[in-house]
Amino acid sequence: MVSAVENMAANTSWSALGKATDLRNRILFTLGLLIVYRLGTFIPVPGIDGVALRQFMESAGQGIGGMVSMFTGGALGRMGIFALGIMPYISASIIVQLMTSMVPALEQMKKEGAQGQKKINQYTRYGTVALATVQAYGLSVGLFSGDFVQDGITQSYFIFSCMITLVGGTMFLMWLGEQITARGIGNGISLIIFVGIIAEVPAALAQFFASGRSGAISPGVIIGVIVMVIGTIAFVVFMERALRKIHIQYPRRQVGMKVYDGGSSHLPVKVNPAGVIPAIFASSLLLLPVTISTFSGNSTSPVMSWMLANFGPGQPLYLLFFIAMIVFFAYFYTFNVSFKPDDVADNLKNQNGFVPGIRPGKKTAEYLEYVVNRVLVLGAAYLAAVCVLPEILRGQFAIPFYFGGTSVLIVVSVTMDTIQQVQSHLLAQQYEGLIEKSNLRGKGKTRKKRSPIRK
Repeated sequence: MVSAVENMAANTSWSALGKATDLRNRILFTLGLLIVYRLGTFIPVPGIDGVALRQFMESAGQGIGGMVSMFTGGALGRMGIFALGIMPYISASIIVQLMTSMVPALEQMKKEGAQGQKKINQYTRYGTVALATVQAYGLSVGLFSGDFVQDGITQSYFIFSCMITLVGGTMFLMWLGEQITARGIGNGISLIIFVGIIAEVPAALAQFFASGRSGAISPGVIIGVIVMVIGTIAFVVFMERALRKIHIQYPRRQVGMKVYDGGSSHLPVKVNPAGVIPAIFASSLLLLPVTISTFSGNSTSPVMSWMLANFGPGQPLYLLFFIAMIVFFAYFYTFNVSFKPDDVADNLKNQNGFVPGIRPGKKTAEYLEYVVNRVLVLGAAYLAAVCVLPEILRGQFAIPFYFGGTSVLIVVSVTMDTIQQVQSHLLAQQYEGLIEKSNLRGKGKTRKKRSPIRK
């Protein structure tokens, strides 16, 4: 039997968006900040030789240059003030979450609720500043060594000004993401990455079809890539909605003199509980060293040269490391953030719920961990396949622009999450309308005073 909430959600129409003032303001606020982000990608870092940089990025468009440019919305190709993107913040989040699971003091701080989470967020910001400073220094040294700086500018001045600009741009992006999450719609950090990827798609498609018209790519490859993209999107949507339902039973309970029959429900476990986070984390770890070695040119050390040769997109070591990081972060993020078996078991025990045949408490936590471990085998394999297979096919068919499954995964997942949040706001608006109507009807029904009966 369909519940009232499910029925209302099914009947929610997008025409109600005009009546939802708060939701409309949130959407406009989000769009405004995303426009500010896009404008910032066109503001260059002081002292950059734009012509030399543009020629270099055109030659590196199929490799790591195209990959980094895709994740930064083209800011790296133009060396804008947002050239580092939001990746330092993501890397800092990885480090802080790893330390939270290993350091008892941070783990206790996380259990303190909102106050503890506020302190952890502050540590993440400090880590972002430190990582952005290191990355900005490496990138500025690489740019100066690769002759991408205008004539007459000294090395010390360029490195100092470039570091200040890039670190400030990253911190501003972090602030934008937090503002979107708090006052807008959707996850701010994910939306910034999403907009950066979407902004580069039209130019990449134009280049792709131009190569087809010139005969560099056969029509069969063009049709195959289009079919692959459509199939990947459909597969991602299907897997992101896939669930493993765990049956939960509630016993009969007595409240006063009344006895209520026990009910049953399901605990949904997503096939991919971590969402797009493992792919973003793994990509952020792969981008930094290869980016620095790419811009350093011939002045790189032997270690950087070896890394550039073996950790470029499509290389075997790159693919193996990418798969290993995706699997690791899928398990790590699921059991430490999105689905903690101990916490779920405690919540079920407090609500008098139990899994049939499993004792509440520790046994339930062990059973949930067993189920999630088995489900994550499929979820991690799905993430690895979606992120790695397009990389392999792109290298085999020599597609003249960067195309990766990570980009498709991020775009589809963020779109689904944002639409779900919009529908939740519309549903809440519909509830508020029903409550207001019921209150007005209650006020309108005034009792008539009866005249006294005369004897």
